Amino acid sequence: MTLEYSLQPGLIDIGANLTHPSFDPDRDTVLARARNAGVSRMIVTGADPDHSHGAAILAARYPLILYATAGVHPHHADRFTPEARAELSALLARPEVVATGECGLDYYRDFCPRSIQRRSFREQIKLAIACARPLFLHQREAYADFISILDEFSTGLPPVVVHCFTGDAGELEAYLERGFHIGITGWICDERRGSHLLDLVASIPSGRLMLETDAPYLLPRDLMPRPRTRRNEPFRLAHIAAVVARARGQTLAALAAETTATAERFFHLAAADALQ
Repeated sequence: MTLEYSLQPGLIDIGANLTHPSFDPDRDTVLARARNAGVSRMIVTGADPDHSHGAAILAARYPLILYATAGVHPHHADRFTPEARAELSALLARPEVVATGECGLDYYRDFCPRSIQRRSFREQIKLAIACARPLFLHQREAYADFISILDEFSTGLPPVVVHCFTGDAGELEAYLERGFHIGITGWICDERRGSHLLDLVASIPSGRLMLETDAPYLLPRDLMPRPRTRRNEPFRLAHIAAVVARARGQTLAALAAETTATAERFFHLAAADALQ
């Protein structure tokens, strides 16, 4: 299936869970709505072997619009078996699969034992190194172990993006010192939990910041009027970008150009002007 479009430079949503069943009834409409809002490309997150395979299939159906990651989220860390590693390795050899992950540690929900999470995380770092693919990482309330494990591989790590950054100034400084990239979501629009990001985002250097929705999760709380549904969509990235631009003292156009160029470089995507 293809979309009718005229490809234009625009925002890149580096994290959208478009294999989520909530998108099954209207996925084509969701993609069209995103592109009409200036979100020209989206990277579909793979969170377990099944969804990673589905993300790759979806990306192959929409070339130059969708790309995919392949990995095992810490919630599903017990599914990172030798068979899963072989499957993910095969997926990471496909041109539409541009990063390893979503992987990392989550001590907030602890859906898998922490020892299994740590083992899965280490093995996926090794996989990313072997496949020469960037790392798309998740960390929630597990900073000490997360940074310690990454430091074990400090001399051989591929490029890293800390997806959906929600941490404090100390965590941000540590990530930036190590050369990591930072993904900002609609968490920055949450006055209860994310207002600290309005100050922190200004300290992220040019070339290290990327934007994402984490759709269908993390619907921005500051939308007016309030949406009827809690399902987030990639078209909301334009709203998130506007909030980030204001916090950084940039125009929306400047921020869009900067973050798009960063995502193209990080994920090895063709520059938008080369796709005209």
